[in-house]
Amino acid sequence: MNGLSIRELCCLFCCPPCPSRIAAKLAFLPPEPTYALLPDPDPGSGAGTASGSNTGAALPSLGAPGLRSRLGTSSGGDRGGGGVGGGGGGGGGGGGGGGGGGSGGGSTGSSSGGAGSEGRWKLHLTERAEFQYSQRELDVTDVFLTRSSRGNRVGCMYIRCAPNARFTVLFSHGNAVDLGQMSSFYIGLGTRINCNIFSYDYSGYGVSTGKPSEKNLYADIDAAWHALRSRYGISPENIILYGQSIGTVPTVDLASRFECAAVILHSPLTSGMRVAFPDTKKTYCFDAFPNIEKVSKIPSPVLIIHGTEDEVIDFSHGLALFERCPKAVEPLWVEGAGHNDIELYSQYLERLRRFINQDLAAQHA
Repeated sequence: MNGLSIRELCCLFCCPPCPSRIAAKLAFLPPEPTYALLPDPDPGSGAGTASGSNTGAALPSLGAPGLRSRLGTSSGGDRGGGGVGGGGGGGGGGGGGGGGGGSGGGSTGSSSGGAGSEGRWKLHLTERAEFQYSQRELDVTDVFLTRSSRGNRVGCMYIRCAPNARFTVLFSHGNAVDLGQMSSFYIGLGTRINCNIFSYDYSGYGVSTGKPSEKNLYADIDAAWHALRSRYGISPENIILYGQSIGTVPTVDLASRFECAAVILHSPLTSGMRVAFPDTKKTYCFDAFPNIEKVSKIPSPVLIIHGTEDEVIDFSHGLALFERCPKAVEPLWVEGAGHNDIELYSQYLERLRRFINQDLAAQHA
């Protein structure tokens, strides 16, 4: 299996021989955090509105260790040119954005959720986040904490990209990245498709606590969904669920249980077994991430995007999901694109704009 030794295979499948643990070893590669949340000493600053207040007690910083020596206002200018932009915008199967060239920065936000998360927080990025915008963009970024049903603290980010946006995209990112690495991509994407962006880190990623697992994925997106609705008053008919790579797993699960404006599946997988063992033809009871069994239950319009040369999740997964999804709209098959570069192709933004401005407009006419 992909050149693994017998010892490595035994470690993968036998220590312990539990499908969820096997899936976690194959699917999750959380990077070292590229951002931190620090207590905001000025409760009156920033774009966010607090659901809790700073009581004056010192709050510990959350996230990347040793960040204090790299803090400061953003030195990056506004980014021009084409593409969506962003350190870690792909992030589905490869490693997270590397070091160099980035800038520290700060924006404010406020917290929500359980014990240990009260107060207001400021977002600070390490150089590895490779932030490509200015302080102005950070100032419209709200960061806070909520708590999942499984007891994990979940880091959340809300970016007001468009002043009169009709839709907010709830984005579940790919593997090996966190909110810090994705922040530039989110700003570029939201600005270009005229949507606000809400995202969160999975358990074990960024400032989110706990360990990555399939059950935690589902609990994490539930917490994000409820935070988006209760905190910002956004109705389901104005929420677009967007999942990329491993992020399609919580996206499909949530979309199969709640109706929303639309669903976007970017480089999706059919199931964990089918990724690890391509000849798998059926879904076994111990299979992880069974998107193929849930996609038919989604009541909202679904746009599926996949590269024909995807080297991580084969193009056949996108095709299979499209065939099983009764609410699927015209898909986007990007000729020659791999797993982490679809957003670099011009048809990516073109199809997203058409989906939002035409397909959804026709649905709501």
